[in-house]
Amino acid sequence: MRECQLLIEDNVNFNNSLDLLTYLSQQLQQKGIVKESHLKALIDREASFPTGILLDGYAVAIPHCEAEHANSPAVFILRSQSPVLFQRADDDGTVEVSLIISLVVTSPTDQLTLLKTLFTSLQNKEFYHFLLNSPQDAIAEHFNKVIFNQ
Repeated sequence: MRECQLLIEDNVNFNNSLDLLTYLSQQLQQKGIVKESHLKALIDREASFPTGILLDGYAVAIPHCEAEHANSPAVFILRSQSPVLFQRADDDGTVEVSLIISLVVTSPTDQLTLLKTLFTSLQNKEFYHFLLNSPQDAIAEHFNKVIFNQ
């Protein structure tokens, strides 16, 4: 994957997953990373293929949509002050999520590779807790090392 921008935001608070998706899409659009079509595509994809994932005692959401709605690749990590309810990817109810990792890719192949690598890494509790609790500068360095081998 060509150069991928990593964005991290802390202490955000949302009423629900729709508010969160709207916020993250607006932030990405303001930076020129996504097209105007991104928000609708993100909401539609989340409705059809939910991204809340319950792991071993913790949960994460990985909202994303098709590459055609992106201008440049990015990963946007949001750490919410209070958990946000997301529909579970396995269609088994909802899950409370404090760590949200939104993917923006310009290639469908990159998206699949990134999702696999991210999901595998998130199954490691230490990696998850590092992303959730560490300072932003430490997260960027560690995330790039683990996910992008940089």
